[in-house]
Amino acid sequence: MREALWKMSAAAQAEAVRSADVSAVEVVDSHLDRIGEVNPRVNAVTQLLAERARATAARLDRRRAAGEALGPLAGVPFTVKESTPIEGVPTTFGVERFRDLVAPADAPPVARLRAAGAIPIGHSNMPTLILAGMHTRSELFGDTVNPWDRGRTPGGSSGGDAVAVATGMAALGLGNDSGGSVRVPAQFCGVAGLKPSTGRFPADHRVLGPEDPGPASQLLVTDGPLARTVDDLRIAYEVLAGTDPRDPRAVPVPAYGPPLPGRVKVALVADPGGHGVHPTVRAAVTTAADALRDAGYDVREVADVPRLDEALEAYGRITVTEFAPSWPVVRTLLGSGGDRYIAMMMERTPPASAAELVKLMGTWLSIRRSWAEFLDAYPLLLGPVFTEPPVEPGLESRDRAGRDRVGSAMRLCTVTSFVGVPAVAVPTGLVDGLPCGVQVVGRAFREDLCLDAARAIEDRLGVLTPVDPRTPPTPTPTLG
Repeated sequence: MREALWKMSAAAQAEAVRSADVSAVEVVDSHLDRIGEVNPRVNAVTQLLAERARATAARLDRRRAAGEALGPLAGVPFTVKESTPIEGVPTTFGVERFRDLVAPADAPPVARLRAAGAIPIGHSNMPTLILAGMHTRSELFGDTVNPWDRGRTPGGSSGGDAVAVATGMAALGLGNDSGGSVRVPAQFCGVAGLKPSTGRFPADHRVLGPEDPGPASQLLVTDGPLARTVDDLRIAYEVLAGTDPRDPRAVPVPAYGPPLPGRVKVALVADPGGHGVHPTVRAAVTTAADALRDAGYDVREVADVPRLDEALEAYGRITVTEFAPSWPVVRTLLGSGGDRYIAMMMERTPPASAAELVKLMGTWLSIRRSWAEFLDAYPLLLGPVFTEPPVEPGLESRDRAGRDRVGSAMRLCTVTSFVGVPAVAVPTGLVDGLPCGVQVVGRAFREDLCLDAARAIEDRLGVLTPVDPRTPPTPTPTLG
């Protein structure tokens, strides 16, 4: 049975450990074997915590033998993005100069997963400092490979976690998302991902020292889990939700809201803003809509989402204004060529003056109000994660056209992060050997509605992973 343990869902792994069908050490060893086999081909796991994971698993097995009740994720291995602290392990952000910055404590979401019995098995790759682009390539660890096609990016910035989960190296991944960084790699790698409401999960996104980031970083960045199934995503959601004294932003809202009367209305928008959508992505949205209709949802195509272009402009101005003072120093940390993605944004979007920033903060609130009114009429929104199939690695950093293309393709992710509402990315199938998917967006603090709808889609369209990394075809020798 041990050889198949890494293939099991997180829920099944935890149940097997709690019931003593297998030991937590066996579960960890199965994943370590899988990492040894697969990671050299995809480069997703950066700092492997093999002995620490085995020791944690052994303690868990002793607790079970002593009759203690174990948590909902007992023995489940998970990866953690290089930007999120694990106690006693360097939090490198993929930067050479941060190689030895050992974390003094677990970040709140890592601590919550541990408390539920989950076991961190390694850090995972990401773009350098989260800023080098959408493709998962770091100065310290190099490129992560999409297991479906080496010529396509796994996405980012939580690409290492998506690849680790998709290939069976971990049952769960812990990433974060400020405009698609969980959802895009989930789509590109064929797994499920959750971006929660702002304030749903406690977090600590300080980079160095005691100083907290500015308001944009505080409000836009949310930690979020990745999993192979929506049920596993739900377990992680239940574990991660709640308050923590280390994060006064986290609010005590129940994880589940009241049932909605009648059939749940779903607004369908295949081409947000009317900027174009690839036929395969449009087809994926249509397929997901049909699945929801079959499940009893009231799916209605609507003209568009509220104020998309205005939101994208405000997002850019606010983030650039906050980021501009530190850019000269940050630029030196990004390595050769790693500054191109942000540099192109800085060239196009000037920082706002103090008066302009005050006005932009009002615009931000106004746009959030417009979305709240929209989601009051339609509790759920169905749309694309990325309006194209997976693109080639580094497209967004190649030139202005590539950057604009990628920025446009992830526009629904950007605006939903800006307004702070939850979204679940879920696969819809394969097209030309590559995963397709959609996202289900919901009212603030109604992740439960998003998860229910995503599960309905998954029930009808299936699960795509775990997957073995695709091997490039061997060139056929030519005869002279």
